[in-house]
Amino acid sequence: MANITLAEARRWDKQDSLRDFRAAFRLPPGVIYLDGNSLGPLPRATPSGLDAVVRQEWGNGLIRSWQDAGWIDAPRRVGGKIARLIGAAEDEVVVADSTSVNLFKLLAAALRLRPKARRKILIEAGGFPTDRHVADGLAALLPDLEVVAVEASALAESLDAATSVLLLCDVHYRSGARHDMAALTRAAHAVGALAIWDLSHSAGAVPVDLHAAGADMAVGCGYKYLNGGPGAPAFLFVARHLQAHARSPLQGWIGHAAPFGFSEFYAPADGVVRFLAGTPGVLGLAALECGVDLMLVADAAAVWEKSARLFDLFALRVAARCRALRLLTPAHARQRGSHIAFQHEAAEATMAALIAAGVIGDFRPPDLLRFGLTPLYTRYQDIWRAVEVMAGIVGQ
Repeated sequence: MANITLAEARRWDKQDSLRDFRAAFRLPPGVIYLDGNSLGPLPRATPSGLDAVVRQEWGNGLIRSWQDAGWIDAPRRVGGKIARLIGAAEDEVVVADSTSVNLFKLLAAALRLRPKARRKILIEAGGFPTDRHVADGLAALLPDLEVVAVEASALAESLDAATSVLLLCDVHYRSGARHDMAALTRAAHAVGALAIWDLSHSAGAVPVDLHAAGADMAVGCGYKYLNGGPGAPAFLFVARHLQAHARSPLQGWIGHAAPFGFSEFYAPADGVVRFLAGTPGVLGLAALECGVDLMLVADAAAVWEKSARLFDLFALRVAARCRALRLLTPAHARQRGSHIAFQHEAAEATMAALIAAGVIGDFRPPDLLRFGLTPLYTRYQDIWRAVEVMAGIVGQ
């Protein structure tokens, strides 16, 4: 792959079983977009889908659309679709709020399910900062709660009888390294702890099977690989066997057993719906559903196979053309997500130059160049061209 020509890359694109999906996205001409791991591009179906919601359902249906157009069921309906992408049952996932808010709900619920003697949340040092912020915020409300951060290699051995929750990102936001979800979940269960997984860099990108892994709870965002748009609502998963006893700390009317009964006192709804709180954001849900529907049409195995091949092409071309860059992401496909990261001492300036040249990735301080490999619209020729542009900036 290191010596592949542009003509050969174009031939691979013609043979690609996913090639027709590119036309389903509105990508600006002259741009190679490699930042779908931060914000997915606009699906072509989204503007017309939103227009119908705004003009017909809101404009004509008015308040009747909560029932007639199914607005009230949208968190469950879209959640059920996402469930099919992450190895969960349709009644285990709902769409609501942001990833951070959902994580707060699940952490608080998980703590209530564990004995009071278990007052430790175990996380990975250097993991996604917001997850740590949320855990620390909860600990500030519960003075006897401790958040303990350890290196990835020490996670299993750090689980003990004091651990209530193991909280991890499935795919590391910087390096792209991926945990063994099943093994670490088993390790957590072995000491009586619950496992919560952040799927923000996984859902829609890599094979996820929450049931097979035995995961207890999970969260994820809608604006990355699910292409739900900036600030798209997030989702949460609660395993069915925990739902009857898990309680959200945010008790709002949509999560009530009888939301239109307007009782003065709260009674949680059955199932995962109890983790809803406020009125659903209909427009955000509508946009997210357009992106999720695209992912459901695609063959998941083909998506992952192409992701691995895009990675190999990118890594080998960079090794040959940009020797000043050091690959940070694990080379083995099973050990990584669907983005590739390189270290370079002038990473910030390099990314600025790449973006100015029409190659959009992102920079993470202090020295990281990060590129999303999103198989539905990224072509092999895009990778070839991106590396050529980068070689012109950083040299060989």
